[in-house]
Amino acid sequence: MEAKKMNLPRGPENLCFDKDEFMKPDFDVDHFVSDCRKRVQLEELREDLELYYKLLKTAMVELINKDYADFVNLSTNLVGMDKALNQLSVPLGQLREEVMSLKSCVSEGIQAVDDRMTKQEDIRRKKMCVLRLIHVIQSIERIEKILRSQGTKELSSLEGNSPLLTGQVLERIATEFNQLQFHAVQSKGMPLLDKVRPRIAGITAMLQQSLEGLLLEGLQTSNVDIIRHCLRTYATIDKTRDAEALVGKVLVKPYIDEVIVEQYVQSHPNGLQAMYNRLLEFVPHHCRLLREVTGGAISRFREIAGALEEALSDTLEEAPAGSTYCLLATHMVWTSLLKCWSDQMFLPLLAHRLWKLSLQILARYSVFIGEVSVRPIASESMKESKKSVTVARKESSLSLNPNEDQGNESSPESQPLPSISSAQLVSVAADVDKLQDQIPDILEIIKPKLEMIGFKNLSSIEGALEDSKTSLSACVPTLNKRIIQDLSESSFTCLKSALEVPRLYRRTNKEVPTKASPYVDSALKPFYRLQNEYKDRLKQPMIHQWLECALSESTQKYYETVSDVLSSVKKMEESLKRLKQARRTAASNPVGTNGGMSDDNKIRLQLALDVEYFGEQIRKMGLEVSSIKSFSALTELVLTAKDQATAEQT
Repeated sequence: MEAKKMNLPRGPENLCFDKDEFMKPDFDVDHFVSDCRKRVQLEELREDLELYYKLLKTAMVELINKDYADFVNLSTNLVGMDKALNQLSVPLGQLREEVMSLKSCVSEGIQAVDDRMTKQEDIRRKKMCVLRLIHVIQSIERIEKILRSQGTKELSSLEGNSPLLTGQVLERIATEFNQLQFHAVQSKGMPLLDKVRPRIAGITAMLQQSLEGLLLEGLQTSNVDIIRHCLRTYATIDKTRDAEALVGKVLVKPYIDEVIVEQYVQSHPNGLQAMYNRLLEFVPHHCRLLREVTGGAISRFREIAGALEEALSDTLEEAPAGSTYCLLATHMVWTSLLKCWSDQMFLPLLAHRLWKLSLQILARYSVFIGEVSVRPIASESMKESKKSVTVARKESSLSLNPNEDQGNESSPESQPLPSISSAQLVSVAADVDKLQDQIPDILEIIKPKLEMIGFKNLSSIEGALEDSKTSLSACVPTLNKRIIQDLSESSFTCLKSALEVPRLYRRTNKEVPTKASPYVDSALKPFYRLQNEYKDRLKQPMIHQWLECALSESTQKYYETVSDVLSSVKKMEESLKRLKQARRTAASNPVGTNGGMSDDNKIRLQLALDVEYFGEQIRKMGLEVSSIKSFSALTELVLTAKDQATAEQT
């Protein structure tokens, strides 16, 4: 039996040791004696041990006597048990054979199913390979058809009229070719694939030739849009080579033909040197065009940053109609992120800068939310959500130059912090929650662009986005606390009108109250407004949390107020009684009665009606009054007062 299940008999209270010491798994005699000697002499220890030993013997005898009949009958009950066991052995053996036979059948069935599943998996794998090969062949046929059409009148007209459209066609072909390469890799090992490899190689050569020709035309005419299309196409079909090297190759290619070189050398006194000098002339031109391509994108970076900073300025404006966000600032953050990775903006050469700008946008918004969340709340109702209120000037802004020193800018610390309305604070919380949900979507937007340039370390991208989401999450507790505090204070501003109830009934001869006071409805308006105006913008669990916490805070203060009022009423009532006794007044009813109920009892009844109505409205909000702290104590307080009022009336 385990030590924790054994109950030792209790000994005298004056024993020098604890009986539970004997049941400890690490009980040690030497330690026990040494510990006891610190308190008593050995002679006294021996006497206590002998006394407890006698108690143990007595308890053991009583235990045996208690179950003595069972001990005696044990041998009698086992008579004939061996015969019964022998009778069971035969049917049990038969049952065992049947179970083993059934197990064998089940194992064979399982093996047959596994074999069939293996065959089906093999068939499925071969089917997928065939489908991939079909995709490869279809892609080859589509690309060859488009490339052959270059000799037709339609494509010739297209090239003659709009090289930019030709670049777009090439970019679409390159995308198709990229898909073709994917299916070809997936079909690796299929014999039929070897037959289409020459056609794939031919397509690659034709694409390179068309791309280089179009790029040369774009470079010669300084057409930045054509160059951008060519660079994107080049990144699609060949992720391992340098785009600048391609531009250099295209610029120099017309001058490296052997015949041209020989003629040039023969026609110039210093032929080779002249050829070298001629080639160097194209280096600045090449660099200028690349700077123009990338510089145009960087200027767009600045446009995005400028528009975002303007939205994060001193006013909190509403988002445009149709936006999924409440505020213009958050709307511009999401719009800016989409612009960064749009086809009009994206260039493989600038992928790292676009990623940096995306993180800067999210970080800037986190700073903005942190600043807004600590602004003092204006004393205007949430209903005035259409108005704009000044918020703090930004202490940091987006910077496209990582080396730019912003330390010289000083924030106006001496100026008071601008305020923010309750409605705008709720809008901020709604937008932060919405943006947190949409941050993972950014990865799905970026992923195809990164695959285009051969970037595969998506885990680092996911980690950085998760950090941005965490940074936003850090602002949520402060926002929640401010909103709950504002709701609670707005409600209690009305609930403290319970202090005015005694003034309404003392010496006024008013009728006995039958309904709740108007201040209760006024105290509930902020909660109803939150539920009705933001039910489509906020998640219900968030609204539920705010209501429950704010009601708990205001109810606690309401309880203290009502308790003070009832205490004051009781003291006043006792004072009046003492005063009457002193004057030996013989009147049967207290002063200020009407209909048999005293003014004090009217006050008690009115507070009880107010609290009952308050609880009913909380239930109508979909909340449980048991989850509202102090409400049960408040109910008990006013019910006691109500019982006193009705008892005295009867």
